Order: sequence, then structure tokens, then C-alpha cells
Amino acid sequence: MAEAIRITGLNEFVRGLKQLDNELPKVLRVAFNKSAETIVAEARAGVPSRTGAAKGSVKARSTQREVRIVGGSKKVPYYPWLDFGGRVGKARSISRPFLKDGRYIYAAYFKHRDQLAGFLEVALIDAARSAGVEVD
Repeated sequence: MAEAIRITGLNEFVRGLKQLDNELPKVLRVAFNKSAETIVAEARAGVPSRTGAAKGSVKARSTQREVRIVGGSKKVPYYPWLDFGGRVGKARSISRPFLKDGRYIYAAYFKHRDQLAGFLEVALIDAARSAGVEVD
């Protein structure tokens, strides 16, 4: 499994923003989604498509403290099989080579991890500046 990007002091930062203005931490959620767009776009581009449902299920979801990129849904329960492989079907007859790190989301994450960290840093600095906090 991939190593997550951890931001030391993020919880304290969010609490500080809330003290300045209760609406400011909401800006982080939008900024986190925007920072993940590169990974989402690359992952979607690699997903095979018959109807487009699997491609469309790759999305960024975030809170004020984290961003996740997910694939699949109730309508696309086969997405994990597309990404990671394995055996499905009656008697497990349909096989796809298993890849621990997947084919699409994690591959895009590993490729753009440093870029994502840079986007997250810029998002946090912009949030601080919008709160009127001086940033070096």
C-alpha cells in the first residue's frame, strides 16, 4: 500500500483557521480536491472503458484534513478488479493478473506524488494568506 503524505501540524492549522473565521477551513477541502486533479485525470485516462462508468467513478474526495482518490461505486462494483486484478465470475473463471499497487490510481499517485505535495503546500499557504496570516 502507498505511503500517505502526512502534513505535520495540520490539525492545529485547521483549528487556528477556525478561530479566525469559521468558514476558512472549508476552503481547504476545495483546495485539496483541486490539488488531486492531476492524479484523477491520469488515473481516469488509463481505466478501460466500455460505458465510461468505471472512468467516471474515479474521483477525489476530501475533508478539511485529507484528500482521497477513490474508484468504484455501487454501480461500478467491478472497479477494484479492473485496478488490482484477481479472479471473478462463476467458478472464479475470469482472471486478471493481480497487482498489489494497482494499475491506475496508485500508479498515477506514485508518478505525481511530489507534485501533489507541492500543490498541498501552496493550498495551505493560500488558505493562511486568505485568513490574513503572514507567511514566509
